[in-house]
Amino acid sequence: MISLTKLLLDTEHFGDRLRYSGGGGNNAAGAAPGMGPVVVWNCTRACNLACRHCYASATPGPAARELTTQEGKAFLRSLVRLNVPAVLFSGGEPLMRHDIFELLEYSASLGLRTVLSTNGTLLDLPAAQKIRSLGVSYAGISLDGLQDVNDSFRGAAGAFERTLEGFRNCSAAGQKAGLRLSLTKSTFRELPAIFRLVEEEKISRVCVYHLVSSGRGTEIGDEDLSSGETREALDFLIEKTLDFGARGVGTEILTVDNHCDGIYLYLTMARRDEKLAERILRLAARSGGNRSGMAIGAVDWEGNVTIDQFTRSVILGNVREKDFGEIWHGEGDELLAAVRDRKKHLTGRCACCRWLDLCNGNLRARALASGDFWAPDPGCYLTDKEIGL
Repeated sequence: MISLTKLLLDTEHFGDRLRYSGGGGNNAAGAAPGMGPVVVWNCTRACNLACRHCYASATPGPAARELTTQEGKAFLRSLVRLNVPAVLFSGGEPLMRHDIFELLEYSASLGLRTVLSTNGTLLDLPAAQKIRSLGVSYAGISLDGLQDVNDSFRGAAGAFERTLEGFRNCSAAGQKAGLRLSLTKSTFRELPAIFRLVEEEKISRVCVYHLVSSGRGTEIGDEDLSSGETREALDFLIEKTLDFGARGVGTEILTVDNHCDGIYLYLTMARRDEKLAERILRLAARSGGNRSGMAIGAVDWEGNVTIDQFTRSVILGNVREKDFGEIWHGEGDELLAAVRDRKKHLTGRCACCRWLDLCNGNLRARALASGDFWAPDPGCYLTDKEIGL
């Protein structure tokens, strides 16, 4: 994640200490020294929507071999032993899982920071009150545009209104929630309207995701932004962050899945405010760039461990067969060792980019979708001149 709010305004939000403490970039197997990774648990493949970009290729019902309640609890205990800073319950749609409230309560009882990633359509007021009472610290709710744009992208008429109700129910229940948006040709023109909605609804956090070619995301190449469109979107987000700061709007703005954003932010501000640009560069250098397989890991509904939730075809092991911590420490796993020392394996533009220490080769899932795990990330929108070629 790139926190535009932290980099531009130097305000402190949860997660900034992990991202910008200075220790994370040198810690090969955790979010910070003495910690394990943030873990995304795609606890079910079932989903009540059919989103065009779903990296999990979610289905109307659960997968055949999803982890049982007891297997899930054993997995959560293993995260405590590894001292992970947070576990994100995702899917599919996690609220479709029959025992989700039991698992959320158990996770929080273990002392894990427990986060729920949801499409929000099932968050009626009792559900919002329930997750609040069970100790869910944050709910990330996906919304990809307003009305027709969102409903078309998510494959369900009325999804926008139900998701908006989900936000309002969380607010009524005192449950902290934020908005997640994927940047596509269908959605990026909606950014001004989305941020008006964010202000109207007093939503405290916005995470803007770059599209990843994984799952059904591999089938919507027509939705990929051009480099120029991506830069236009970033320009908007930069100005909106500065605007929010100037007006005292407390909403945190972050981007996800593309570490070019921190570099682009630095290059943009270097033309406007040299002192601010220097601070941005210093903080970006502390983060260590993309740390899939290092600061973040994922486990799917069948227990398969991967370096992140998008790189689903590269399996490190299975928690039914081995403790998550043992898999994550990865003794003898050549690929995992290479991922954690990736700079010498990267090829093409990445290998000779002057910003490699700030980006760390960006997202390997997009490179893998192009046919070569170590190839340059096709999501890089920086010019040859900007990267020093």
